[in-house]
Amino acid sequence: MPLPRTRGTALRQRLAELRGPEVPAKALDARALAALAANPGCKRRAILDGAGVNKTALASALGSPAAFGQSQFALTRGNAFEAKVKADGGAELLRLVHERLDRGAEPPAGAQVPDLAATGPEGRTARTALALREATGAEGWTLLDHPMLALDVAGSPAFLEPDAVVVHPDGSWTVVEIKSFPMLDGAADPSKVGAAARQAAVYVLALEEVAARLDPVPRVRHRVLLVCPKDFSNLPTASAVDIRKQRAVTARQLARLTRIQDIADTLPDDACFAPDLPAEELTAAVESVPAAYAPECLSACELAFHCRDRSRAAGAVTSLGRPVRAELGGLTTVEEVLAAARGETGDPDDPAVAALRRAARLRAEALEGFAPTAPAGAAAGGTGW
Repeated sequence: MPLPRTRGTALRQRLAELRGPEVPAKALDARALAALAANPGCKRRAILDGAGVNKTALASALGSPAAFGQSQFALTRGNAFEAKVKADGGAELLRLVHERLDRGAEPPAGAQVPDLAATGPEGRTARTALALREATGAEGWTLLDHPMLALDVAGSPAFLEPDAVVVHPDGSWTVVEIKSFPMLDGAADPSKVGAAARQAAVYVLALEEVAARLDPVPRVRHRVLLVCPKDFSNLPTASAVDIRKQRAVTARQLARLTRIQDIADTLPDDACFAPDLPAEELTAAVESVPAAYAPECLSACELAFHCRDRSRAAGAVTSLGRPVRAELGGLTTVEEVLAAARGETGDPDDPAVAALRRAARLRAEALEGFAPTAPAGAAAGGTGW
């Protein structure tokens, strides 16, 4: 049974109690933080991620297991492509950075690739910070391969590992994201680029925390380098992606996450998300936290199937997608929408209600004007078809 909670309990202890006695916390990574930024209004995801709940195990316990994730083939292909990009001391990667982001600098010949090995994530984080400080004053090119960064999330450090960080001769820093999806004719799938940009924004925020501790403060570039296979080959190509918008959204969401105690304070005293609890009790705990489901959650959140079923059962218009939800104003359920369209409820001066009634009239007129005729030959007993 979950331990009782009190108002005076420290935040970390309260989150541990929500997670469940003796349940280890699942560390936040850049993908999870980026997914949070993509749906900033979801209190359910905020509290679960802030408490370190394993949402995959939680979804299975609720009877709606997650059905997304990279296949082993995709992981193997991605690792092979990344190794190709970073071969020969990252020569090709640095060439792409120079070509796409810093043509005015000297070509990256003889770049430094410091050893970032250390014991534990804290040790690797400290070693990365030292390497960044040394590289910033070196006035040359430096490639940090899989550095370790720390970002404060809800009072606890989240350890993040970008694919690479490049230090330019002018001392500025660039995040590099290497993905295995292709760029066809110089362009990639916009949804995948967006996801990569949100993930890179998390790394940029973490780098900014490192930079803020240096004097003078180096510039963390807000244009990151996205490296992908060219067309259907295994040859790398790259594009500069401006992530200022994604960085701002992510920063706001992380600021909101640091106040997850406000969300926790609204939960029942016995709320607990431990996967080994009885299904009825666990469902009640999850449902006590408001969710903001949208179809986009299916590709980003382990609880998406559970939330979708609940959203459909409640007739919520959010299950139709965010654009539809935005157009419907104060109408929050499908039943309210249909009643407003039929003229049974709703303020006729409300633009959403007026648009629904106009659409209903046009539909009725179209149906009245459609008079299906019998197929030729039917009157004579023929098949007509």
